[in-house]
Amino acid sequence: MTRWNRRLLLAAVALLLPALAGCEAGLNAPTLQFHPAANGTTVVHNGITIDNAFVLGSVPGSALPKGGRAGVFMALMAENGDRLESITAPGAASSVKVTGTSVNLPAQQLVDLSGPAPKIVLSGLTSSLVGGQSVTMTFIFAEAGAVTLQLPVEPRSYDYATYSPPAIPKPTASVKPTPTGSVSPGASATASASVGASATTSP
Repeated sequence: MTRWNRRLLLAAVALLLPALAGCEAGLNAPTLQFHPAANGTTVVHNGITIDNAFVLGSVPGSALPKGGRAGVFMALMAENGDRLESITAPGAASSVKVTGTSVNLPAQQLVDLSGPAPKIVLSGLTSSLVGGQSVTMTFIFAEAGAVTLQLPVEPRSYDYATYSPPAIPKPTASVKPTPTGSVSPGASATASASVGASATTSP
């Protein structure tokens, strides 16, 4: 390499360094802050795509309590149409409820079950959950059958800070039935008055 070529190469490198530094200083510049993974679990099974499936945990530094509830978020697509009939979380929750009981999946149409409010809720957590853990869940489809996945628990921060935890169920008022054969207080008073009147009119 001649001296002239070396000078050209050094000049080119000198021009590129500021440009590269400017790129790193932009919106995508690396930082020392922790950013959670943008994606949850994604899988394709028998024509069903489950995309970005995850369990929403609590805010960093805290945990969802044992016996509590957690929201599940994802998107679904069926190649030829299908229906999500039920979901279970064996060993993680006593029940899993889906808004509307089942979810119809028209062919080639994205069905968004993401935030901010969960449409799938785990109830009766068997243990506390924190970000970084995983939950085993089984999705049962009418045509595609059962799909078992490990869903990550994502903390409610950064991209998921605006997502809502499951709503607290309202307590239902219980009505106690009146025992058969009991007489209301008003009826007892009326009967007593009638007996008194009969006693007064007798000779």
